[in-house]
Amino acid sequence: MDLVAGKSYTMSTIGVNDIHQTASASSVYQTLILIQSDDPTLKVEAAKEIRRLTKTSKRYRRYFSNAVKPLVDMLSSNSFEYEEAALLALLNLSVKDERNKISIINAGALEPIICFLQSENSTLQDHATASLLTLSASSVTKPIISASGVIPRLVKVLRQGSSQAKVDAVMTLYNLSTYEDNLNYILQTEPICFIIDLLKSCKKSSKSAEKCAALIESLVGYEDGRTALTSEEGGILAVVEVLESGSLQSREHAVGALLTMCQSDRGKYREPILKEGVIPGLLELTVQGTPMSQTKAQTLLRLLRDTPYPNSELEPDTLENIVSNIISQIDGEEQLGKTKEMLAEMVQVSMEQSLRHLQQRALICTPADLSISGFKES
Repeated sequence: MDLVAGKSYTMSTIGVNDIHQTASASSVYQTLILIQSDDPTLKVEAAKEIRRLTKTSKRYRRYFSNAVKPLVDMLSSNSFEYEEAALLALLNLSVKDERNKISIINAGALEPIICFLQSENSTLQDHATASLLTLSASSVTKPIISASGVIPRLVKVLRQGSSQAKVDAVMTLYNLSTYEDNLNYILQTEPICFIIDLLKSCKKSSKSAEKCAALIESLVGYEDGRTALTSEEGGILAVVEVLESGSLQSREHAVGALLTMCQSDRGKYREPILKEGVIPGLLELTVQGTPMSQTKAQTLLRLLRDTPYPNSELEPDTLENIVSNIISQIDGEEQLGKTKEMLAEMVQVSMEQSLRHLQQRALICTPADLSISGFKES
């Protein structure tokens, strides 16, 4: 029978018949009984136990799937202790468990969780944002969450929330941005200034910086997004800093954002991008970035020179010629010196890579050459 429908349970009903240890089965069974109790203290203790057991165990997340409905009911209790205990238990139940995510949404958790985003209690707001981050990772739940009107509230958290809530909010927005039509809706909430603020304050190699850069790359695909980024003081510089010192994936998003801008209107965005000293980072990406980053960096370098196209198709510009062309336009001795130094390093790295490649080929070829030679001598 349905756990929520009555108070008579069997081991098969609660889904613990496959638990090998009797003690574990008993613990799950008793906890599921208690979460249905009329005693508020026992319900809270049961929720805390579910949270503890499901924190790192996929098996327990399955065993406690029938606790979803009573936990969701606790979210509307108007008691902080109730709400926090239930919210944290549901958060752990939803981690890396697609079925539980869907069950939590279907049980009606979304409305109270979204209300918590506006709670004066910062703890509930933090837990709610973390819950939405986990729930929004599912392709099945994204359309439902997107239709709930949560995006403006997430942007408000991004503006006013705690440090951790801001990180969780931007990651949730990124998750939702991958669903059709959401990018335009996110753009309408004018989030870029808050994304830039977070990007400036977080470690450039962090996961939050990666999601910020990814969101920016997507949003600058729209004219309003490009205008917002260039209007924000230090906006382009923040992207350039990620391009220089972010993770490999972050740098790929950063160079992608700048390339999108330059491709959309080279005359408008070329100077603002050059002014922030992007060349050294681009040079490094052409050698050390991901394959996609290398391609994007080389394309952007071509767009940043005086003439974006080769003078002769028969003699296309080398990367060194393109950069030399840009160097001649750079103002400021410090940036000029740094760019020249990076160019020299790039050439050196390229030469070293070529030498290693030749050495590896020699090692591979030598045994075959020797065997052929030995065969001829015999």
